[in-house]
Amino acid sequence: MTYLLLILAVLLSFGFVLVFKPKKQQGLRLLLAFSGAFLLALTLFELLPAVYTQSDTKTIGVFIMLGILLQVFLEFFSKGAEHGHVHIDLNRGFPWLLLISLSVHALLEGMPIADNNSIIYGIVVHKVPIALILGIFLINSNIKLIHSVLFMLFFALMTPLGTYLAANSEFINRSYLPLTAVVIGVFLHISTVILFESSEGHKFTLRKLFVIVLGVLIAYFL
Repeated sequence: MTYLLLILAVLLSFGFVLVFKPKKQQGLRLLLAFSGAFLLALTLFELLPAVYTQSDTKTIGVFIMLGILLQVFLEFFSKGAEHGHVHIDLNRGFPWLLLISLSVHALLEGMPIADNNSIIYGIVVHKVPIALILGIFLINSNIKLIHSVLFMLFFALMTPLGTYLAANSEFINRSYLPLTAVVIGVFLHISTVILFESSEGHKFTLRKLFVIVLGVLIAYFL
């Protein structure tokens, strides 16, 4: 059920884009803000206390910083698609670098789910607006439809694969705490960037403030 939910979050969002073919992304800003606040709150409430109570605090801090730096590195290739911005020229053909960087990100974010079911809700809520934006980008590009479908299908499978590997790989089990700390760094970077980039001029409107507070409150009471 966990795997299916993660896959459907991407594929149903992409299916929505295929059917309704939205041209604009303005309506996604509030959803992005909500997803950023929700993911950030779940990271702080669930993942961060778990790793800090089970390992040396400075070591965990190092791996969190590595996660932040890893996400910055991945965004050199994804151009910020993980937090709702796609600025890639597709005249050169299929966006392999975008797919690879997004897949690495998606694979990592699935790993904490194996030991913390609550975080799945944050990841699903995070994936919906990202899949919508990616879908709009791919459909409005010059990529063949079958290639767009394969892109989204591969992307949809990466997070469940990360969860599966975390639950069944002995190597990942031995390295679970540092890997989770890396994922925390990834989540911290993405969620905070989403919060500050999900509105024009990086300004907080009352509607945006409301959905941010709502996201935090829902995460708290999960």
